[in-house]
Amino acid sequence: MARDLLGEIDSLLAWRAGGRLLVGRERIALLEAVMEHKSITKAAEITGFSYKTAWDAVNAINNLLPRPAFVTRTGGSHGGGAEVTDEGRRLILAFRRLEEKLGRISAAIAAEGLEHDQDLLFWGIGLKLSVRNALFCKIVKITRAPINIEIKLEVSPGLIVTTVVTNASVNELCLAPGRWCVAMVNASSVMLAQERGSLRVSARNKIVGTVVHRIDDAADSEVTIDIGAGKTITAVVTREGADEAGATMGAQVLAIFKTSHVILASD
Repeated sequence: MARDLLGEIDSLLAWRAGGRLLVGRERIALLEAVMEHKSITKAAEITGFSYKTAWDAVNAINNLLPRPAFVTRTGGSHGGGAEVTDEGRRLILAFRRLEEKLGRISAAIAAEGLEHDQDLLFWGIGLKLSVRNALFCKIVKITRAPINIEIKLEVSPGLIVTTVVTNASVNELCLAPGRWCVAMVNASSVMLAQERGSLRVSARNKIVGTVVHRIDDAADSEVTIDIGAGKTITAVVTREGADEAGATMGAQVLAIFKTSHVILASD
């Protein structure tokens, strides 16, 4: 006999990509607040996020979408602000529609019960990763070799990231040119350098970007770099290293990481 579930079930809809949270109820509320108030600071205050958490949330959404859902603008009579793009508005609408449908399903379960208690496990299974940088990419080239395979990934038009994986990984993930995947890089694996410096380094990935956020503590700095097309990369380096790279707000720097530090995920 089905077991009655007293009260209501609070269904929770979450979209993930590469094992990482892309969009959930709180992030959608944050985007809605940005859309209304044109300010990420005000939106963070209203939704209960810290400014840093709000900034990280919208950056994560942008990095895992083909086109940005959120953009910032500078200057103007109001001194700049933030906007939700048409892509972001479609994301909000799609999420709210699915959430409404899921709510109706949950209400039916609450009324009719479940055949087995274990069925509830399916509502809570998820995977969380500590990787800060997760970028939605398109595979544009695969160069095969006996052991390792080089893969070129298009993060945005004209921006290519290179990774090296094993033959086994290519087969297991079903990687092929034209397929979409998520490229993940730990923030601690990203090095910084001055854009016009004479640095010699063996790392294959060198991306020019603009510093849009920096947080310092006693020893380290967290630097977020705008790499274009609504995408960002975050690096965690020593304060001394950030200063030597000239990583001040608005400065152009190089984000550098090895091919072996790029992890791929696909559905």
